[in-house]
Amino acid sequence: MAFEPPRRLVRALGETAPDGDRWLAELPETLGQAVAARGLTVERVQVPGGRSSLVALVRYGDGGPAVLKLAPARFRPEAERAALAHWGGLGAVQLLEPTAAEAGVLLLERLHPDVSVRSLPEAKALLEAAGTLRRLWVEPPAGHGFETVAERTGRQAAAMRAGADGEVSGLVEAALAAREELLVAPPEGRLLHGTFRQSKVLAGERMPWLAVGPDPVVGECAFDLARLVRDRVEDLIASPSGAVITRRRVKRLAESLEVDQERLRAWTLFRAVESGLRARRVGRRPDAELLLEFAGWL
Repeated sequence: MAFEPPRRLVRALGETAPDGDRWLAELPETLGQAVAARGLTVERVQVPGGRSSLVALVRYGDGGPAVLKLAPARFRPEAERAALAHWGGLGAVQLLEPTAAEAGVLLLERLHPDVSVRSLPEAKALLEAAGTLRRLWVEPPAGHGFETVAERTGRQAAAMRAGADGEVSGLVEAALAAREELLVAPPEGRLLHGTFRQSKVLAGERMPWLAVGPDPVVGECAFDLARLVRDRVEDLIASPSGAVITRRRVKRLAESLEVDQERLRAWTLFRAVESGLRARRVGRRPDAELLLEFAGWL
């Protein structure tokens, strides 16, 4: 099947596989086979799309809409499948093929791909996003194979130590110390979205808003909520009262979702510093500067 992968996806895959990506080279053939096996037709590939997968809007032979999502193994698509199956459409997009026909290919309910919570005014967007996130925090399935917060942040912490230099060493030390303290006696673990933010909540038909694109992890809810705190970070940095707004946001989100405010602040610090260093590592300096400045407010 001939098509041009979205440039955003190509750039992002280049950051995680700088020596080349066999998955990307085989993507047209993989998509063509997945479509043919299910008797689907492709309307269009979603652009700009995500940074870790290809999303194609498709239709069944009877005209019914769906979404076909393809992702390389390093972005854990089978963990996403397992999480979506466990949620069963409650708060998240519905998985239409619970059993994997082939690895890395997910057939999903069609939402409104161009309408996310981020399109709402900021206060309303945070409220709707937080309400969606609450529905996802459920007991993980027995015997689950999901990564834990301790495991994921352990890998991240090792990379942070390796990438720290004099310019950011103080922030890195504070973030790592916060993580160590947070892991001493964490609250009971729940199944978490893992990469939740406003743009991951799309308008739907059976429910007003549904989450998409999880990178599921099991751990405390404050870890999941921390990514939402820094949503629209570019607007926060541009505001003269950005630091005050950020601290107020931490307080309001913690109270509305009944998580410990200090734990939320600490996880927000860790995740912002980790994301900032990762952006520096792959050459996205403007993003890194925004994130590290934000982290300094915490």
